[in-house]
Amino acid sequence: MNALTAASRNFKEAAKLLGLDSKLEKSLLIPFREIKVECTIPRDDGTLASFVGFRVQHDNARGPMKGGIRYHPKVDPDEVNALAQLMTWKTAVANLPYGGAKGGIGCDPGELTRSELERLTRVFTQKIHDLIGVHTDVPAPDMGTNSQTMAWILDEYSKFHGYSPGVVTGKPVDLGGSLGRESATGRGVLYATQALLSEHGKTISGQRFVIQGFGNVGSWAARLIEEAGGRVVAVGDITGAIKNGGGLDIPGLIEHSSGRQGVNGFQGGDQIDPDELLTEDCDVLIPAALGGVINRENAKDIRAKFIVEAANHPTDPEADEILSKKGVVVLPDIFANSGGVTVSYFEWVQNIQGFMWDEEKVNSELRTHMNRGFQDLKEMCETHGCGLRMGALSLGVNRVARASILRGWGA
Repeated sequence: MNALTAASRNFKEAAKLLGLDSKLEKSLLIPFREIKVECTIPRDDGTLASFVGFRVQHDNARGPMKGGIRYHPKVDPDEVNALAQLMTWKTAVANLPYGGAKGGIGCDPGELTRSELERLTRVFTQKIHDLIGVHTDVPAPDMGTNSQTMAWILDEYSKFHGYSPGVVTGKPVDLGGSLGRESATGRGVLYATQALLSEHGKTISGQRFVIQGFGNVGSWAARLIEEAGGRVVAVGDITGAIKNGGGLDIPGLIEHSSGRQGVNGFQGGDQIDPDELLTEDCDVLIPAALGGVINRENAKDIRAKFIVEAANHPTDPEADEILSKKGVVVLPDIFANSGGVTVSYFEWVQNIQGFMWDEEKVNSELRTHMNRGFQDLKEMCETHGCGLRMGALSLGVNRVARASILRGWGA
């Protein structure tokens, strides 16, 4: 199912659950602003290459809009719109003073040199610099981008507006980035999983985990889960998939997969078909890659008892219905992967105050926010007699709707 269609369908279900006025519902669904820009750069060989960049600013009722910038060949207006909408609900679920946004450039970063990526990032920033800002819209890294990308955006933006470290988060620590930001999404996944399992009388220790995606989020989640006593029995990424029923050597796998090598060829497990990874026997499945990977075709074959959505929109609504009937508990993305935006908020706060925190404080505050968020989510589920996805969505939508009404937008 198309990402935007799926996100809008889930939103409308939450709006119905909340009994929102139809005019307010429509207002919340329509993005605040959609930006599409042409980015032409000289390649290293002297030829010119053109790319299309997007930024969708969905809602700012609760504060500056917030969301990542991804570099990926499949970046398109529908995907960016869907992810911007999900960011609005995610920041509200985490109870952060932010709205939602998302951006990206349709490109394959693996086919661009470092200097070409820098030129592309700077041109994109030149095109949108007057539409982002510390108190307007604060980008962050996403798929295909990293702290270096944010450093280039910061530098280019500062040429127009003066030194403004708070304009992006996920920066290098030397440029005002926060300690603990690199591991934040994966660590948040750990805390979310602990909260979910505790609700069912279980702990991380002794549980079998399968993780799809071994980039920043998947690798950090795997490392922290193993340290907490969990057994990661299978992992996959774009290069392939491996499994070991006794548990993979995660530090060894991280070392092996560093750079662009990926998990393929790792000797500590058996190679398996990547298409079979999601249906491997396990206790907890963590999709941490692209969206839409769990669908009506494969949902019936999933054997996990719990799914923790570390990726954005990994489960289609049709798959949700199948999983619910099977008794699989799904912890939705807008809560499960909110650790990244939460620590981005901490970074933004540190930049505004000019006072930096140590890593222990960052991790402690993140744990507090994730645990509080899970309790808020559970209370919403009990209030409306719904599952975790609708509980999270209704929590986020309700907070944004209330802020809109209080500001007079819903009048």
